[in-house]
Amino acid sequence: MIFPRRVVFEGPKRSQTLNLANTGMDTARYNISIVQYRMKEDGAFEEITQPDSGEYFADKYIRFFPRSVILAPNDAQVVKIQLTKINQIASGEYRSHIYFRAVPAEKPLGEKEVLKDTTSISIKLVPVFGITVPVIIRVGESTAKVSISDVSFEMVNDTMPILKMAFNRTGNMSVYGDIAIDYISPQSKVTRVSFIQGLAVYTPNPVRRLKVDIDKSLGINYSRGKFHIVYTSQSDTKPEVLAESELQLP
Repeated sequence: MIFPRRVVFEGPKRSQTLNLANTGMDTARYNISIVQYRMKEDGAFEEITQPDSGEYFADKYIRFFPRSVILAPNDAQVVKIQLTKINQIASGEYRSHIYFRAVPAEKPLGEKEVLKDTTSISIKLVPVFGITVPVIIRVGESTAKVSISDVSFEMVNDTMPILKMAFNRTGNMSVYGDIAIDYISPQSKVTRVSFIQGLAVYTPNPVRRLKVDIDKSLGINYSRGKFHIVYTSQSDTKPEVLAESELQLP
């Protein structure tokens, strides 16, 4: 378990911490490194080594420690992240990802596996678990804006209600927030039918396309009425509405 799930440097703050906890039953070792990812239109990530046009990596401007952690069951460790070379950072947004990779436990020296059938070929798959946390540096004023378009509704296999939409980003920085979808009946009754926390559209992507499962357990007939979609920033005080849209059903 890692908290928080994203680290953002903006304003005067120069250091932050990540809390890593081992919730498993065995002692685990984690190696910590930096990786670079590109976000695709569907929200999936792919590893890259060179930034796209309009994309900037943050790894040159951060340092973190420790680089390796050994945690006993229910133990926790703080990983500290600091900004460096701050006077060399030009205005804009920079992003890299800190990668926590679990190291599989090795058998003690001299311990051998017992083969029951020496005429057969044995293949042992050892899963390696890892998780990444984006580290974002923002310098200067943000000109980011977002709008929602291409909203459509369909029933997959006549049983699964799906809402499709596109988030269109412009400006010099990414956007991040929560999506609330309400169904409004012809009698103006409002029902929350979906909620998604933490949707990002990272630079330099101009669009992110999304499919949202609509709650089918409410007994609602989605043949009439309308959907109201609101995308808001995350805030402990007053969330800002970043974009909203409506889809009128036939």
